[in-house]
Amino acid sequence: MTSGCDVKPSGCELKQRYAALCGCLALLLLTSACNQQTPDTRAADESAVRDADAQWAKTAAANDLEGTVSYYSDDASLLPPNAPIATGKQAIRAVWASSLLSPHATVSWQVTKADVARSGELAYVIGVYQITPKDPEGKSLEDRGKLIEVWKKQADGKWKTVADIFNSDMPPAPAASKK
Repeated sequence: MTSGCDVKPSGCELKQRYAALCGCLALLLLTSACNQQTPDTRAADESAVRDADAQWAKTAAANDLEGTVSYYSDDASLLPPNAPIATGKQAIRAVWASSLLSPHATVSWQVTKADVARSGELAYVIGVYQITPKDPEGKSLEDRGKLIEVWKKQADGKWKTVADIFNSDMPPAPAASKK
């Protein structure tokens, strides 16, 4: 009498066992790969965004219009106070050229908080700004307030601003009196 252990598997059975083993191994590797998380690069990304923002502020302070606009993505939106949303670099350039940059104005800002998403694709900064334009008579008009910028990592690894909003801390100008 022979036991089941003494029976040698046929070639077909060996192929089936090998295929099942390969399938299990492939499933194990796939499951393992899916459970691996991307490395946490938030600290490095935050530093990169803060550095880019500091360079951007220096560029704007130098009244460099094209350099200033280069920090925006092609489809970015600028939400200036008391004005419509400017979307796209051409519209953003027009806002900066008409009201924010001029030989008679100073623009500065500083980031007070930055945070990067765990995915490493988006970041935001919060900060404060000061703009000192001059009116047509040459009198300085100071504006200071707060800002939020949303940054997105581009395909080339560089960070660009996709949304930029700022608004004043100054009291509204008094309404013109009617005569």
